Amino acid sequence: MTRPGPVPAEGTPPERRAGRGALRRILPRARRFLAARLRVLAALGGWSLLESAHTFLGGYSVAQALDRGFLAGDTRTGLLWLAVAAAAVVVGGFANQGVFCGLAGLVEPLRDGLLRRVVSASLHEAVADPARADSAVVSRITHQTETARDSFAGLVLVARSFLFTAAGALLGLASLAPLLLLVVGPPLLLGLALFLGTLIPMAARQRDYLRADEALAEEYGAVAGGVRDVVACGAEDRTAARAARLADAEVGAARSLARWAAARTLSLGVAGQLPVALLVVATPWLLDRGVTAGELLGALTYLTQSLLPALHTLMTALGAAGTRLLVILDRLTGGHGAPRGSGTPGPAAPAGPVPGRTGGRAEPAGAVPGDSGLRPAGAVPGAPAVELRSVTFAYGAGAHPVLRDLDLTVTAGESLAVVGPSGIGKSTLTGLVAGLLVPDRGEVRVLGRPARSWPAGEPARLRVLIPQQAYVFTGTLRENLLYLCPEAAAPDAVTASAEAVGLTPLADRLGGLDAVVDPAVLSQGERQLIALARAHLSPAPVVLLDEATCHLDPVAEERAERAFAERPGTVITVAHRISSARRADRVLVMDGVHAVCGSHEELLDRSGLYRDLVGHWQTVRV
Repeated sequence: MTRPGPVPAEGTPPERRAGRGALRRILPRARRFLAARLRVLAALGGWSLLESAHTFLGGYSVAQALDRGFLAGDTRTGLLWLAVAAAAVVVGGFANQGVFCGLAGLVEPLRDGLLRRVVSASLHEAVADPARADSAVVSRITHQTETARDSFAGLVLVARSFLFTAAGALLGLASLAPLLLLVVGPPLLLGLALFLGTLIPMAARQRDYLRADEALAEEYGAVAGGVRDVVACGAEDRTAARAARLADAEVGAARSLARWAAARTLSLGVAGQLPVALLVVATPWLLDRGVTAGELLGALTYLTQSLLPALHTLMTALGAAGTRLLVILDRLTGGHGAPRGSGTPGPAAPAGPVPGRTGGRAEPAGAVPGDSGLRPAGAVPGAPAVELRSVTFAYGAGAHPVLRDLDLTVTAGESLAVVGPSGIGKSTLTGLVAGLLVPDRGEVRVLGRPARSWPAGEPARLRVLIPQQAYVFTGTLRENLLYLCPEAAAPDAVTASAEAVGLTPLADRLGGLDAVVDPAVLSQGERQLIALARAHLSPAPVVLLDEATCHLDPVAEERAERAFAERPGTVITVAHRISSARRADRVLVMDGVHAVCGSHEELLDRSGLYRDLVGHWQTVRV
């Protein structure tokens, strides 16, 4: 385990603290990785030294060809020195093959190690708790590991090239005339200093970009899993707005990264162009001090053909690939922030009586006192909460109907349990009531109007569908609970709904209602509790629970169902336990041909299928 570093001095910019922290975490691992591959490094250094020989001979040969050859009237000597420079280029090209072989000996083990680390950690989490699968791991296994591999390869390639090229060029300048170093050295150092000053901020911006990319990927994964209730509740615009904000955050991070890239370009101009300009301006002064024309041309060759191109490549690689590699390695090796699921402690629940409760019934936000449930604008007065008139539905033109000529009336304030064998059409029924499906024949009406006729934004006031796979998004617990409230609910109402369905212990463990929720660390049961509290708080008079308590234990399920029984409005529950059917006012038994509806006691006499289901449930319980 890496020991925590010293506390940064107050006033240090956050991006510098983040960048230095990443460096402290990565450097020990980098040293261990390189120390295990000393032979590969030695071979790579030897080939690089041979490759860079043409750097020294390039400028030196040009200077000698001019001073001892062409300017001295000895063409043969001039051509000989140029031939030496050409031969050095050929030798450097041959050495380049060995460089890439040595590069592979570093790059591939890094990629393989990162993949093993990410996959092992993800599999360990998935085996420990399948409900806590991390959707962002896809980005780490594919995009980030390959980016790390390519960035590391490019960084090693250009770093060793710059080191050996700079050594050859500076040695050549010193061998020609030490005064040349006095002219070109200061702007080179100034440009490098400016460039190094941008590295840590760029690393911080790169980290922000990767975090935004992962957050967007997690949001898309959560929406894909909860698209059924998102559409049923008319929350498409709100969900799209959340995704758009995350996309905008990623775009903003990319733009900030681009601005720092512009600052890097300025440092490149100082280090890349200023030395040449100063060399030209200082030419008379250098000639007066004995520097020859050949030495000046050799110095210019070193700058334009070797040193400045290598510097340009190094700055580009470090500024882009280097910062990107630092951030990705820090994230892939476990230093990417707070533990999953950590949250900021929120305020304690207010003491005293809880408004919104009347006679033991928890009134949802906006409830009309004395009414059995909310009546949104446009609802037909006195109409049943839900009504199906001769409804027939099949999944496809030639498919066998799932529902055939089904008639059903659910009055306002009634609780109905729907039971039947698996695949018989129970979820299809809730989908029709929620307006997700359109019947082939017949009509589905909610509060007196066709189920799909409510305008955009109104479904959240009309009905709530909680499926088996509950939709929970990254945000505060309070934001998750207020998700289906068109108007903000009072804080006391939020607390009351959380308490009613049994969410309070989970909220306390997470750090309060204002703690940040990470869906990846929640179990399926915990997600269902959050979705149930959200539905309880919503103003919708019709609640559809499609096995929405299947991941809860019987005690937690009973508490949640009793909370909805005490809540004003109508509840239709797809039941998976006999206890849910016993608690309902009526039970609808579906067998694929005929549907029978009645109380629990009535159905024990009238329906053989219901008696079989009750016997099966009781056997399973025993």
